[in-house]
Amino acid sequence: MARRLGRVAASLMTMAAVAITPVPALAGAARDAVTEALSRRLFPVLDALGHDPAALAAFRARPDMDALLHAREDRRTACAGDADCVAQAHIWTPTEIALMVQAALSLRDVPVADDGAGAQIRREVEGINAILRSYALGQVPAYPDIDGAGTIDPRERQARLRAAAWIAQTPRKGSAQALDSSIDYALALLDVSDRTDAIGFEPLTGGLNAPAMARARGIDWKRYRYSALIVTGVGPEVEGMPLSPFGKYHLRLAANRFADGDAPFLILTGGRAHPRATRFAEAEEMRQALIERYGVPADAIIIEPYARHTTTNLRNATRLLMAMAAPLDKDTLIVCNPGQSAMIENPLFIQRNDKELGYQPGAIGARLTPTELLFRPSRLSARVDPRDPLDP
Repeated sequence: MARRLGRVAASLMTMAAVAITPVPALAGAARDAVTEALSRRLFPVLDALGHDPAALAAFRARPDMDALLHAREDRRTACAGDADCVAQAHIWTPTEIALMVQAALSLRDVPVADDGAGAQIRREVEGINAILRSYALGQVPAYPDIDGAGTIDPRERQARLRAAAWIAQTPRKGSAQALDSSIDYALALLDVSDRTDAIGFEPLTGGLNAPAMARARGIDWKRYRYSALIVTGVGPEVEGMPLSPFGKYHLRLAANRFADGDAPFLILTGGRAHPRATRFAEAEEMRQALIERYGVPADAIIIEPYARHTTTNLRNATRLLMAMAAPLDKDTLIVCNPGQSAMIENPLFIQRNDKELGYQPGAIGARLTPTELLFRPSRLSARVDPRDPLDP
């Protein structure tokens, strides 16, 4: 297989260079269900423009945007098909990002977070840059052990870059390709790298979560001391291991605490993070163990199978509480091992949230036991941030 891939990559490098040109929206373009779902998840504002040709055309026709986008097109065309040059030419400069943010203030009827369209566009464009730098330009990500493309053969890297550039130029129904090819180029880089993790369990209100979501619609939240128990993940580092030793300890803690009857739901949070590209989603494995080993009812369990860090354990758990229409002015209880619990309580964790998320996903409250902390969730957690493209 490796030898065949090498021959494919070598043949690709000998083919004629492909000029990078803007892609017109074509009526006959096919939908790509995977790329469409990934675009919607990572880039809600840019994706909305792609599905509204009139709004996209008006946005592109603005004098400031027209000049900016033509300059970017010229920069890519000047690469004459050189794959590395094309990758670098897709990067958005600080000046270009600032112009996009200013132009986004005029957008209406697009999905935005609490801080507005400009801030959301900034996150999305910076997310494009983050994907390009990690999956095309080889920049080491913040968490190199679990994020990014990892170490790949140089010939395979060239094959991915060329394929991503070609895919980005091939029309796709509902895309924002007519605005700038960097959007679909970033999506294609994730696709050819087999890192479409961000859509692995959509929609989270269905699938394994459907029974609990249905039950949540009839819950009298006032009957319970906590809206949920949040069980954080601790991923294994051994290949083929579905649950870490600490994860199994978390399950015993969670089952015992749930038996007290203080909360109607367990939110299990942990994605496919440790070791890199593992096939196991920690939350899914925890759910199975709680049902089979501890007899916890399926309609009491919500899985959050995307989080890759403790910061996003809490952010993503908050998003699920919002989806359940749980009262956010009610405490939840974080259940985990004493070391992780102490780390969450530490003021350094607040600094980490500010640095990595840009806000606090909620307020850490009083400590009840060495393994239990109160947590009051925040609506700021709804902000979509593709700068972490595997879990935006």
